[in-house]
Amino acid sequence: MTNIDRATSYSSTSDSDTEDISESLRAIRSNGTTHPLINKKPSNISTSIQLISSDNDSLINEDDEEDESENPFIDSEVADYYENLYETSQYECRHLFDPNFNWSKRQDQVIVHKLDKVIALFACLMFTGLQLDRGNLPQAISDNMLEDLGLTTNDYNRGNTIFLICFLTGEIPSSILSKWIGADRFIPFQMITWSIVAACQCFLQGKYSFFLARALTAFLESGLIAELVLFLSTYYKAKELPIRLSWLWVTSTMVQVTGAVLALGILKLRGFLGWEGWRWLFLIEGSITLFIGIGATYMLIPSPIELVDRGWFSEHEVKIIINRVLRDDPTKGDTNNRSGVTFKQLVKVFLDYDLWPIYSIGLIAFVPTGAMTNYIPIIYRGQGLTTFQTNLLLIPHYILHITFLIQITKLSERLNQRALVAILAPIYLIPLLIFFKTHRDTLTTTGIWLVSTLISGGPYIHAICVSWVSRNSGSIKTRSVSAAVYNLIVQAGGIISANIYRDDDKPLYHRGNNHILIIGTALLPLLLSIKWYYTWRNNSRKKIWNSMSPEEQYQYIHNSPDEGNKRLDFRFDS
Repeated sequence: MTNIDRATSYSSTSDSDTEDISESLRAIRSNGTTHPLINKKPSNISTSIQLISSDNDSLINEDDEEDESENPFIDSEVADYYENLYETSQYECRHLFDPNFNWSKRQDQVIVHKLDKVIALFACLMFTGLQLDRGNLPQAISDNMLEDLGLTTNDYNRGNTIFLICFLTGEIPSSILSKWIGADRFIPFQMITWSIVAACQCFLQGKYSFFLARALTAFLESGLIAELVLFLSTYYKAKELPIRLSWLWVTSTMVQVTGAVLALGILKLRGFLGWEGWRWLFLIEGSITLFIGIGATYMLIPSPIELVDRGWFSEHEVKIIINRVLRDDPTKGDTNNRSGVTFKQLVKVFLDYDLWPIYSIGLIAFVPTGAMTNYIPIIYRGQGLTTFQTNLLLIPHYILHITFLIQITKLSERLNQRALVAILAPIYLIPLLIFFKTHRDTLTTTGIWLVSTLISGGPYIHAICVSWVSRNSGSIKTRSVSAAVYNLIVQAGGIISANIYRDDDKPLYHRGNNHILIIGTALLPLLLSIKWYYTWRNNSRKKIWNSMSPEEQYQYIHNSPDEGNKRLDFRFDS
């Protein structure tokens, strides 16, 4: 067919209408949503336009039924395609999929609020168990654990390195097992087993038992973060997910605050039954996680449909949950919650060069704050502070961390910007790192506390990056793996931060302070280059796309073998 023939076949469509259709279809793709109606054309322009999912909440009044422009299944052919896809994939909630189902915006808000109180809250509780057991080592160190076990600073570094390597090693296998077995079964198993190992650290006798305990705890804990990301994405829309993810890390920081306060009391048990305080710390906090893990066997459910059986939601409410998520991203129903990740999908995620820019952020972004956080107890004890004073002085940087985390995540979603908001982190940190490096010799104890608190409590962009990876993956089938890969890279960065401060560099750690300054400074040009890269990729695709005729665009959308973020009509978040 010539260009003239194509123009004739579309003679009933105005240029502006055609442009609207193309732009709208690209909008669908940019949100990771697909509508592949093989070898079919829309019957008319209005039908094509109805395929589009609008993000404009102003179209819906508080008490009106949901506006149909938010429903990509209005077109019967689209609905039939996905209904068949959900049946083929044995999507566990497929019987509640209803293209014609409507609900009010007010009902939608009530549902989200209830999800926050049940699903998000329990996800935070599970994160509590994770952070309680992996984050209590600084409190143990403040109680002279190193001296009691005859360990050096380098042994402490090795223990942290072993922990991070094992956490990193287990990340992908854990995510694959969880997807295959089901998160509702695998996560409780994880929590129960690692809590037992964590509690048994009360029996440590030397560096080798310390290394072994760190290795086992890390390997059993690995994968939980990626599993919780996928778990939450089952219940929330893409734009609702980042702030819920930020709640996880807010929880993590709150646990550190609570853990520091709790440690003040537990560590006073030193001498009770002949045990040091840090032994009681491991035993008590490991036991708390054990109870959370046992509770997870009841609270974690295979799919949203189980919410009815638990009595937490009515069937009508569950139907809203399922359909609102599918209309936001229809691909969320193209897999079963017991389906595994194939080797081919795993390799595809590792080789996806368009995600490596975000992975590179995870490698270096948290090294400066992580290194400082790891060594605050050692620095404070080196200043002659007591165990009580050290743990009390840890609290302010946790509070600062929570404040920054919530506000920077909200700002990112409000501005719909990732890189330009994340760049606030190095802009904030670089002057502080320069000051700490150049004035470390002359700072008083109060000055050291103030600057180290400001550094370790700095802007935390982890929630932004996790949601960024999810959005730029372009496929629900690969999001769990890409989240695991990102977290794996973050753990690799953690290995770097765990070895910044060395025994031969104490007590002032000039070399270590120089290293975190260099790494913190490197984040600034990295984020700028990533912003440029995704903008360039989008503009290049837009140029090619706009050079295609309307019919070529339509044929590409419905017939191209390109998938996910490799499609010409997919647009990256930047």
